[in-house]
Amino acid sequence: MTASPKPHQELHPASWKKAVGYANGIQAEGRMVFVGGQIGWNGDQVFEEKGLAGQTRQTLENIVAVLAEAGGRPEHIVRFTWYVVDKQEYLSNLKGVGEAYRAVMGRHFPTMAMVQVVALMEDDARVEIEATAVIP
Repeated sequence: MTASPKPHQELHPASWKKAVGYANGIQAEGRMVFVGGQIGWNGDQVFEEKGLAGQTRQTLENIVAVLAEAGGRPEHIVRFTWYVVDKQEYLSNLKGVGEAYRAVMGRHFPTMAMVQVVALMEDDARVEIEATAVIP
């Protein structure tokens, strides 16, 4: 089986240092899908995980599930915005968050922004992520 061509083109100035874990820019053509902010609870709105890594995995699985409703797959995601409630918690859990990310997203790294916020609407939520995808 041959791999399908990438559904987008990464944009990276040749003179810039390599981006690790994200893309500086992406060019894509197709049908746009916007996934509203997802958090780390399951489809019944229950948090099965309290920690950041577990919630990150569930959050990404939720995004992929919504995207699948439009016929999309993880590699169609071109942009993430992450909201975390504790920057130090994120930095202290990079390995676990990275493992959770790769378990759901593989080695696909779209453009990303991450910000620390004072709180999320659900008190038990540690992370919220919104996504934009382009389905060819």
